[in-house]
Amino acid sequence: MPGLDGLTGALAALGNAAIWIAVALYDLVIWAVAALWWFLKWLPQRLLGLTDESLPVGPASARAFDYVQAGAQGFFDGLSALLQGLIDLILALLLRPPGENWFSGRRFVPHYEWWTETTHSLLVIAVFVALAWLLQRNWKVCLLVLIGFLFILDQGYWTQTAESLTLVLTSCLVCMGIGVPIGIFLAHRPKLYAWVSPVLDLMQTLPTFVYLIPAIVFFGLGMVPGLIATVIFVVPAPIRLTYLGISRTPEPLLEAVQSFGGTRRQVLWKVELPSAIPQIMAGLNQTIMLSLSMVVIAALVGAKGLGVPVVRALNTVDTARGFESGMVIVVVAIILDRMLRVKGKS
Repeated sequence: MPGLDGLTGALAALGNAAIWIAVALYDLVIWAVAALWWFLKWLPQRLLGLTDESLPVGPASARAFDYVQAGAQGFFDGLSALLQGLIDLILALLLRPPGENWFSGRRFVPHYEWWTETTHSLLVIAVFVALAWLLQRNWKVCLLVLIGFLFILDQGYWTQTAESLTLVLTSCLVCMGIGVPIGIFLAHRPKLYAWVSPVLDLMQTLPTFVYLIPAIVFFGLGMVPGLIATVIFVVPAPIRLTYLGISRTPEPLLEAVQSFGGTRRQVLWKVELPSAIPQIMAGLNQTIMLSLSMVVIAALVGAKGLGVPVVRALNTVDTARGFESGMVIVVVAIILDRMLRVKGKS
């Protein structure tokens, strides 16, 4: 099974990566000493105008990428196989009913004549409507979700929408899985957060097209590099909002729990996390919206989805297709935003 093969490859790659990281840290120390010595000699000459040599930011970055690619390519291959398996699984759930070759979709044959890919799309829409009711308890939101998906189905963009939703859902799993634990960790260490905050600013202010270059170098073309670029751009949002929610837990509540002998784990699970739920849900909402904003950019590195017709419309100056696919992206954004809108005070 491709998913199991991807998991096995990723686990094996993790072991090799641990060894490579130890070697890389040793090389980094040696390089840092040599780089510092070069900088101390170069700076006075540069300030006095004795040299025209500029600080080699670009060449150093290129050498760093070459070093990482040469040493950690096995890890990237394993990670790529794991993420591709997760993407294929979610995409199969959204597009195909049970049948032969269900996971890959090649030469797919459904097990039931009445349960075709067309009727399966209606079932997926019904699941989203039911999920909207569970989250919002509002029939107007459910009606909006139903009308939005029926509009997408009518326009003939269901397959592209499912591919974009796959990218969004996968990035949400990865970003929330990374962002929430890091946000909790930093909330208990404010001084460390002060050092990490500029890095988060850099991740969100650096042009997103820059992320596509290392993504292509390490992962090639396809959905995986689009996912990696999306995760790098989006993950600061859940980190910041989780940090905000945990750090703003009322002090009297914390003191009351601690005075009754509550452990750190009990304080986290029974006080801090329940208090931070609105901010964490806001982080999830932001993660989905930011991920959806990346679908067009991800299409430039071979990711499937709604970004593909937008890019084609741009290349051919096709106003009709561009407006049509753009409207579908807007409809998907509205649907997801209304489904996950946080109620009450955050």
